Amino acid sequence: MVSSSENVVASLTERQIRLMRAASYASVVVAVSLIAMKVWAWYATDSVALLSSLADSVLDLVASVITLFAVKVAVSPADREHRFGHGKSEGIAGLAQALIVTGSAAYVSVEAMTRLLLPTPVVQPAVGLGVMFVSLVLTASLVSFQLFVVRQTGSLAISADAVHYKADILTNIAVLVAIFSSAQWQLHVLDPLLGVVVVVLILLSVRVIAMNAIDVLLDRELPDDDRQRISEIAFAHPQVKGIHDLRTRSSGAAQFIQFHLELDSALTLIQAHEICDTVESNVRSGFPAAEVLIHADPFGLEENRDPF
Repeated sequence: MVSSSENVVASLTERQIRLMRAASYASVVVAVSLIAMKVWAWYATDSVALLSSLADSVLDLVASVITLFAVKVAVSPADREHRFGHGKSEGIAGLAQALIVTGSAAYVSVEAMTRLLLPTPVVQPAVGLGVMFVSLVLTASLVSFQLFVVRQTGSLAISADAVHYKADILTNIAVLVAIFSSAQWQLHVLDPLLGVVVVVLILLSVRVIAMNAIDVLLDRELPDDDRQRISEIAFAHPQVKGIHDLRTRSSGAAQFIQFHLELDSALTLIQAHEICDTVESNVRSGFPAAEVLIHADPFGLEENRDPF
């Protein structure tokens, strides 16, 4: 049995860890700023669409704080009690975010239904429009940075944070339309109607967050394309005769890959070890964030294998 010797978290570079931390801090700062602006704007306008956006931002702050702590735990080194690292903390954070954002959607839906029955005009629309435009710019900038960090690190917690902030971008646009329409054309019913649209967008984001988190917590296999690539890397070695029982999973930004390598039974133990080391190195070159575990088997040996 041959395994990569590096610590799981060591597969993350210092730059990647700094990026993850920066993204989590930026998320909290933006959430606090948005809440402060929207509280003032809501009191000034009495807009239900703006209230829905405020409620979402309050819960965004809670989710962002969870992300901050999840990233702090996820990038901490493996220890005696957690030999595979702490990456699954990101999955737990994702589920917590899904629950929080669902609560936000429930609150907004109740308020929107009330205003649909009793539509009221938006007052001081200029205040609302100004605040929502600034919110849109801040949120779009944050999402752009978060997506950059996700591409660089593969962080689930940051990715989950980006998903609901992307929904916030559409929410901000909807609120801008609602306030403008109420002020310009007296379409007061559009305010709560767009509040309902916001609820739908929030719930769609919840599904993505929850499914990604559950995949990590239940050790879902890497995508088929990645599994095929692993097999191709292994078979690229001229002395590899077969590969079976390939098992993969992800844990936050880290990945785990293990498989049985079929080699000529006439090889010495040292020769088999060297081949496994070479294949392991090649797989890690293709999957830098992975810990690789290889078991060498004599080619043609009859044994129980995974049926899938």
